[in-house]
Amino acid sequence: MKSIRFKFSPEKARIAVHWMLSQGAKTDLHAILKACYFADKKHLNDHGRPIFGATYRAMKFGPVPIEIYEMLKGDPIWLADMETDRYPWILDGFRLQLIDNSDPDINGLSESNLQLIRDGFEKSCKMTFSERTKATHGSDWQAARLGFMSYEDMLEETEDKADRIAYLRESAPYMKI
Repeated sequence: MKSIRFKFSPEKARIAVHWMLSQGAKTDLHAILKACYFADKKHLNDHGRPIFGATYRAMKFGPVPIEIYEMLKGDPIWLADMETDRYPWILDGFRLQLIDNSDPDINGLSESNLQLIRDGFEKSCKMTFSERTKATHGSDWQAARLGFMSYEDMLEETEDKADRIAYLRESAPYMKI
């Protein structure tokens, strides 16, 4: 059976990470990756589509949006899609730091995107590493068995879950995230 797959939005991911890093808090990989997961999952359940459309891998310390992880490490694979030659951050060990003095251009995010990114980042930053790990080891993470997670499992149990899944399996690849 076909699984739900969205087209990843590197531009939204770049804007979100840039915005999170511009908030002034010392931020590490784990906090950013879990903030993206919290925001994406909440947006999927509230609005019928994720913010980023990333491919999530269930790793030892929780879900990892693979494409965003590549971007955080400075992998150039997404630069051409964004028509730029560098990211506005660098990774130093496990900490991320801005190298660009410009403010993030949040115009590429909808109001709901930005609100849930803010909420996810705030939630993630208030938690310790262990608390974030525990909070992200839910049934969607467990179902993946340290493999790739499915958006089907990220959807909350509702009366219309089966219909939502059927709709997303067909339409997700064509949605503009």
